[in-house]
Amino acid sequence: MIKLTKYLKPFTFFIILSIILLFAQAMADLTLPDYMSNIVNNGIQQGGLVNAVPEAIRQSQMDKLTIFMSSEEKAAVLKDYSLIDKASSDYSKFLHDYPQLEKESVYVLNKINTSETNKLNPIIGKSFLVVSGIEQMIKDPSKASAAGAKLGFDKTGFDLSKMPAGMTSGQVFAMLAKLPAEQLSKIKTAADQQFDVLGNKMITQSAVGPIKAEYAALGMNTGKIQSSYILHTGLLMLLLSLLSAACTIAVGYFSARVAAGLSKNLRRMVFTKVEDFSNTEFDKFSTASLITRSTNDITQIQMLIIILIRIVCYAPIMAVGGIIRALAKSTSMSWIIAVAVIVIISLILIVFSISMPRFRIVQKLIDRLSLVTRENLSGMMVVRAFNMQKFEENRFDKANIDLTKTSLFINRVMVTMMPIMMLVMNGISLLIIWVGAHQVSISHIQVGDMMAFMQYAMLIIISFLMISFMFIMVPRASVSAGRIAEVLETDSVIKDPENAKPFGSSTNGLLEFKNVSFRYPEADEDVLNDISFTAKQGRTTAFIGSTGSGKSTIVNLILRFYDVTEGSILVDGVNIRDVKQHDLRGKIGYVPQQSILFSGTIESNLKYGDESASQMQLISAAQAAQAMEFISEKPEGFNSDISQGGKNVSGGQNQRLSIARALVKNPEILILDDCFSALDFKTDKALRRALKGYAAKSTILVIAQRVGTVMTAEQIIVLDEGKIKGIGTHKELMASCGTYREIALSQLSEEELA
Repeated sequence: MIKLTKYLKPFTFFIILSIILLFAQAMADLTLPDYMSNIVNNGIQQGGLVNAVPEAIRQSQMDKLTIFMSSEEKAAVLKDYSLIDKASSDYSKFLHDYPQLEKESVYVLNKINTSETNKLNPIIGKSFLVVSGIEQMIKDPSKASAAGAKLGFDKTGFDLSKMPAGMTSGQVFAMLAKLPAEQLSKIKTAADQQFDVLGNKMITQSAVGPIKAEYAALGMNTGKIQSSYILHTGLLMLLLSLLSAACTIAVGYFSARVAAGLSKNLRRMVFTKVEDFSNTEFDKFSTASLITRSTNDITQIQMLIIILIRIVCYAPIMAVGGIIRALAKSTSMSWIIAVAVIVIISLILIVFSISMPRFRIVQKLIDRLSLVTRENLSGMMVVRAFNMQKFEENRFDKANIDLTKTSLFINRVMVTMMPIMMLVMNGISLLIIWVGAHQVSISHIQVGDMMAFMQYAMLIIISFLMISFMFIMVPRASVSAGRIAEVLETDSVIKDPENAKPFGSSTNGLLEFKNVSFRYPEADEDVLNDISFTAKQGRTTAFIGSTGSGKSTIVNLILRFYDVTEGSILVDGVNIRDVKQHDLRGKIGYVPQQSILFSGTIESNLKYGDESASQMQLISAAQAAQAMEFISEKPEGFNSDISQGGKNVSGGQNQRLSIARALVKNPEILILDDCFSALDFKTDKALRRALKGYAAKSTILVIAQRVGTVMTAEQIIVLDEGKIKGIGTHKELMASCGTYREIALSQLSEEELA
């Protein structure tokens, strides 16, 4: 897969933008449990109060609180509050918010920053808890000893149960204010030791009750404070959810665009690369394999790119962020996260190790299935003619069943992940509730924090689940990527020279073979051996010989589908290895053994030879190829449809259209590779006669099996086992070449050959 990353460069902007959006989405998703925790802790349990620093407090209550503060703490608190009474300029402004101001003076909190609030929280919170505890003891003297012990007063010698009966709250606090500083310090120290065990969060939560009572005493609407906090936090959660949704949609669009764009580019590059392949490369890659690589393999990569962008960036952020935030909520339950992560990673590694080898096999099995299907469809007439339908069905079934079994095995391994993951998730939820409930009961964490911890644990597990899907997709896509890279990195053995030479203009179409020998790659023997001849403009050079004598190989060498092993081939005096392939093939009109027409119309197929050809040129070429007869009979003429491969025309019509296509090109060298096999003798003779006139200025090369086709050629080359057995005219070869004479007499009588 790494080999294909360089092809992602055009999409760098969209990838970076997607990563930024995914980071924003992850931050939004990770923040939601925090806000949920705040709603439970602050909105529900604390009535909308987020800290222990009240926005206003009666002067009488402040006097009680400051009794249990050191002189430094008292100074720090009072400097952040302003005393408002009837003489104050802001009296009327605050009277509406704090109706009790009409009866007594009120301390109002100045505007302070978060750090100052955090500094005051434990100071005021502890004082509120002490004052509240003392007031409860005054209300119920029977519980004074127990409450005093809870506050730590038993260690200071201070016991309210021994106070005179009937003392009011004001009298008790007035008496406390007159205690020696040393005793007050002991009371404060004892209380601090008791409360410090709780931590600042629990101190704040515990102080909420007394603060709400103070707000009620001030005449404030505490219900409105709570609902306002919940609505405000809920609105923030809604905005974060919308932001996350927007990021998800945007990333989905960008990832799809990157994946589709990469797939489009890869298909184009593979197609372009294959077009430049020589026959050597086609021998290495089967047609079925190249089709699978261009379709199924690239589709696998496209799916992977979408998953990579969505998961590779998002899941790790969620996993790491979830772990950090979960630990911030409760370090005492961190072992639960560790257990979950270990179980998930172990499961992923097991599935990965089992499925990876099978993914390598799947793509090869798809190649095999494509090959069998392609052969069956293309050879359907032969299959039916030999009544081999059952054999082909069994062959297809074997390829299909092999692929099915392997795919089922992989899917069975992968589907086990989901139930195991669900079991892990539910087990972790139960474990968090069980452990968290105990932590809540001993005031180590708040209920909202436990709920947030559970959500973070689920996010962590889901993140690893997404990563596991990536590990499942990557093996198969990496195999596909390797197959695509193999095609793209395969260099054609036939390349254009860096300093290409131009063709000369003095001898157009002159073709020379000089001591040419050729051996197929990895073959033990030469197919052609020491071939030398010259084909001149305006003359027909014919090649004849038994099957496998090397006739078509000569054509492949002229077109540079293969390069010669020894010797050289010259066109117009220039070695074809020294010119560009495009320039070489621009001089050649080629009619292959297997006539191939493309889906479209007759006109579009003929213009394959020359896109700018006029209607008269098409008609002239079709007449020379003896194709006008059946073209004119069609209602739509040149606009008649041609199906893929020319299946809707006969073999002879197919060959004649292929010849006409080559003639439209008006080539300097015209190669006819055994393309008269489907023609009757009358059409064959008429076509050869027409070619003499139409292509009088071309060098014509004819490869044929029939002697009647080559008899009129100015030069006949007889091949046998890759060697030239004779060169000359028909009469000369009949007299001097036994091989030619043997071929001729096997086809025609002495009278016909005379």
